[in-house]
Amino acid sequence: RIRDPIPEPSRLPPLPVFENLDLTSEILVALRFLPSLRDLGYSPEQTEAAFVDDPRGVMVWEGGEEAAWARLQKWMFEDDHLKDYRDIQNGMVGEGYSSKLSPWIARGCISPRRIRKEALRYEAERMIKNFSTYWLPNMLEWRDFMIYIGRSQGDRIFKLGGIIGDRSPWHGTNEDLQAWKEGRTGEELVDAGMKELLLTGYMSMRARHIVATYLIYDLGVDWRHGAAHFEEHLLDYDPALNWVMWMQAPGLLGRGGRHQGLLHFSVKKSVASQRKQLSNHAPDRAYIQHWLYGDCKDAAANNSGGQKTVQERLASGHRAVFLQGESSAVRSGRHNLEENSETKARRGPQTGRFSRHVPVQFGEPAGKGKGKHRRGEHADGHCDLDVVQGSKKSRWRRKEEGSSYYGSTFFGA
Repeated sequence: RIRDPIPEPSRLPPLPVFENLDLTSEILVALRFLPSLRDLGYSPEQTEAAFVDDPRGVMVWEGGEEAAWARLQKWMFEDDHLKDYRDIQNGMVGEGYSSKLSPWIARGCISPRRIRKEALRYEAERMIKNFSTYWLPNMLEWRDFMIYIGRSQGDRIFKLGGIIGDRSPWHGTNEDLQAWKEGRTGEELVDAGMKELLLTGYMSMRARHIVATYLIYDLGVDWRHGAAHFEEHLLDYDPALNWVMWMQAPGLLGRGGRHQGLLHFSVKKSVASQRKQLSNHAPDRAYIQHWLYGDCKDAAANNSGGQKTVQERLASGHRAVFLQGESSAVRSGRHNLEENSETKARRGPQTGRFSRHVPVQFGEPAGKGKGKHRRGEHADGHCDLDVVQGSKKSRWRRKEEGSSYYGSTFFGA
């Protein structure tokens, strides 16, 4: 349970006084010193770019307690979003679908205690008490629980096998990891999320789960590389939250993950197996349009430059195998394998096609699949980037008979 805030102090104690006057002077100078980006080694171009906000970003964050308090009052009371929070939290475009307080919380500008207290005040003043008004404090409690896990488990949250000590290997390639980081996988929803992260330092909760699921279950890349990339770019980075949530994604927390309440998306299945649900989710289509543009020429230009997307490389006719013990990734793959051919034949057009886990390849050509796919624009007007790139879809395979995953090398271990 989140406790009440500590009352604000009426005054602060004075700074300690040292007998050595030179030392006192040095301390005062050090307290006032704030290095610039140039002082930290960044080039003039990088320094200038750091002060230019991408106009497509959800909002511009300004540091400090006053800015955090103003955002809380606007979102909760002026815009009256708290009463609908549980229903709108799956949004991906705009600033109103969530409080956006996480960067301020991560920097200590505002505390979960004060946010909870304001939520209670909202319930009392507006005479509204529903699941949404409960859900925001609940998310804050979940945040504290992640920090508790980090403190209790120590450096195990940074280990390949997580808390449970799993020894299954990861077979993702460095090329796949780099494509994921740069937002050029060819899977539009994933690429949109990664571009938002690179350009703004922020992603919605939904987008974070989607790109993490893709890296882990579809590319088979060591989850720690994703956590490290988030650590590098997120404005709201918190060590415990980031690493524990990434550890949870492949089921290394001890209970195989946790349902996050995301509409049309499961954190325990590959993105490929959920493509139909994702393509029918309107906020996802709007999000893709927002970050990857709606023009096929622009989309193709964004992926030009001589580097192939993940799909283009997978279209070479090889089939990949992902060998990871009894994880949910394998269970998801088996579910796809056991899908009968009649169900496959009834599938309609798909908005994006890519392979599963790619690194361990065999000379056996991949199946071409069944069904016809429209080329060009979809009915809703958004362009199919993989049509421009000519990608194909591959299937999962079961673990080869008699093969040992302990004989393979860990990626990035």
